[in-house]
Amino acid sequence: MKMASFHSIHGSGTTHQARPITPSELRSEFSHHDSTVARINNGTFGCCPSSIISAQQRHQPLFLRQPDYYYFNSLKPSILESRRIIQSLINADYVDEVSIVDGVTTAAAIVLQHYTWSFFSSAFKPGDAAIILNHSYSAVKKAVQAYISRAGGHVIEVPIPFPVKSDDEIILEFRNSLQVAKANGLKIILAVIDHITSMPSVIIPVKELVKMCRDEGVDRIFVDGAQAIGNVEIDVKEIGADYYSSNLHKWLFCPPASAFLYCKMSDEFSDLHHLVISHEYGNGLAMESGWVGTRDYSAQLVLPEVMEFVSRFDGGIEGIMRRNHKKVVEMAEMLSEAWETELGAPPDMCSSMVMVGMPACLGIKSDEDAMKLRTHLRERFGIEVYNRVEDYQRLRDAVNKLVKDGFTCSLLPN
Repeated sequence: MKMASFHSIHGSGTTHQARPITPSELRSEFSHHDSTVARINNGTFGCCPSSIISAQQRHQPLFLRQPDYYYFNSLKPSILESRRIIQSLINADYVDEVSIVDGVTTAAAIVLQHYTWSFFSSAFKPGDAAIILNHSYSAVKKAVQAYISRAGGHVIEVPIPFPVKSDDEIILEFRNSLQVAKANGLKIILAVIDHITSMPSVIIPVKELVKMCRDEGVDRIFVDGAQAIGNVEIDVKEIGADYYSSNLHKWLFCPPASAFLYCKMSDEFSDLHHLVISHEYGNGLAMESGWVGTRDYSAQLVLPEVMEFVSRFDGGIEGIMRRNHKKVVEMAEMLSEAWETELGAPPDMCSSMVMVGMPACLGIKSDEDAMKLRTHLRERFGIEVYNRVEDYQRLRDAVNKLVKDGFTCSLLPN
């Protein structure tokens, strides 16, 4: 399955040939970035081109100008258009399976809230368990602990090795954890699986793990794809999970904060509700998410302009993903050679982000050391369309200077 193009999404039947973006236009699109900083960690907060910021700013006054008209006539159709674009990008069967929320953390909480209520309604019993990866994103991991543990459930962490050499290592550890849980008499009601782990950054074999969960009788599966859309291909039907969520503001050029939550049609579909209950309660999660009170929804409405933006690049979003992956591997190999270290995962397990080992002489001996050094340098990095080779050469040279000056983490203040 290929990601939908701008033409097929809008389905006008006319040929739309976007004008290719020029190098000077590309620089202008990101001229609001701080030029004194080599911005090489796009995966943290993403990026938003100037043309998309302008599109958002065109939406914002419409509500202020005439809020009643905007609410009753414009907002719902605009959100529906964005949902249809997402539906096509992820190959969902129905637009009602797609809700727009403000982030994956919110999406995870919506799903976890449902499971908390299931404990109280006796659908599940104390002692049932959720399974997650040890490298799951901290906010989602804490949400699982908060919702499942407080309801009386267990949380099982799968010990994914790092550095990792192959998908088989991940699959083996996941299978072992499922088997240990079964041997201990635990019923696993929910699996939370990252599509791309954040730290360390590794593409997880989600299709294989989802199938394993199905074979082992896991009740439901949520895939945290926070870093995925615009970074790797997403086909929710091929993946086969019950829930899938990804941030639109990380690798798909939307303003913060915007994300989608896909919920596969099922018997319990109508039991899912947004965390904020408002006027649309009971009309389906997509409608509930489309109005959670008076706030700025403009970040959710610029998907048409985003698709126009990416269509100006050779190959569209697929071309961007291919070039980003190729370039980030090149930069990672340049850095690992300069520092005489290794990559944290093989290139085929990297997306547009990669992990590179730092020189051992820097004395990074613990998570605390790594976090202190992280305030000065970042060891995970990614590549987006605005990055240049010089950005990574600056990182290489900065680390080499630390090594030359005899710096170690022990010199950093507590």
